[in-house]
Amino acid sequence: MHPSTEELFSIARNYWPSTEEYYLKGEASPENQRLGALWQEKLKRIDRWWAMLDELKEELPELTIGDATATLHASFRCTAYSKKVNQQRSALVGCLSIIAPVFTVYGLEFEYQGETRTVSRICFEPLPAYMQGPAGVIARKIETMFGASALPREVADTPVPLFVEWKKPPHTTLFHALFSSTPERIP
Repeated sequence: MHPSTEELFSIARNYWPSTEEYYLKGEASPENQRLGALWQEKLKRIDRWWAMLDELKEELPELTIGDATATLHASFRCTAYSKKVNQQRSALVGCLSIIAPVFTVYGLEFEYQGETRTVSRICFEPLPAYMQGPAGVIARKIETMFGASALPREVADTPVPLFVEWKKPPHTTLFHALFSSTPERIP
């Protein structure tokens, strides 16, 4: 069972400011400093995350599994791309929040113009049929290895009055605060 929406908001506001004062000054807010300190602790145990990626590589040999973690977000992130060159039109992204015991898996569909890749669509619940099998494997692996629970989409979409990187209210949601303010950006 996942924490309530109210509990998740309370957790998130401990790590993201409610004003843009510090961003405008180019300084870290007290909340951002807490997130940075938490990342320092979590990175000491990143080997568990990498072990999960290794297991996913074995369980999903048809996909290229990679790490997309960036400490400006509030989650460990992994990517799963098709190995077939002509099918690299989509990816799955698994996110494990470092601030709350929740995770999500979402999809990205791409368009290419020459060598330039752009995201044409972010796919949340329900995922397209072709993404569901591998997404289920990623979700079960995160849940099993880290004890996190899937964050329901309706909770993830809850607006929050927080500044998450350069995402400002009223466009900021719990998804942004718990996982990533730029879900479309992956390597």
